[in-house]
Amino acid sequence: MLVYDAKGMILGRLASIIAKKLLEGEKVVVVNCEKAIISGDPKMKIKEYLRKRLRGSPQHGPFYPRTPDGIFRRTVRGMLPWKKHKGREAFRRLKVYIGVPKEFEGKEFLRPKEADASKLRTKYITLEEISLALGAKKRW
Repeated sequence: MLVYDAKGMILGRLASIIAKKLLEGEKVVVVNCEKAIISGDPKMKIKEYLRKRLRGSPQHGPFYPRTPDGIFRRTVRGMLPWKKHKGREAFRRLKVYIGVPKEFEGKEFLRPKEADASKLRTKYITLEEISLALGAKKRW
């Protein structure tokens, strides 16, 4: 089982690394997903996610999540072959948590350097800020 810490990581890059590991058959756990970063102008990113959220109809979908863990899972799902059996099986091996659960406290977390946002020079927004803008209730 691989445990990744999403704090200060770029969402898309981390999601692509995780999607590859899931397709290889690994079980993957992500903690601190609300602290993942999306680079770009914050106002534009909020508009982009609002457009995704409001697309379709409330009864028939497509349904787009509001919470940080849901947005993270949906991002990884977009990188998997969802309409094939192997993609759905891989997606079932993914667990995403807001914060750090008690069972993972004190453990070493993987932090891939390809997804690290420490050298990012552009504006950015966290998943927590996006989900609050989408109307999620802060329960974390």
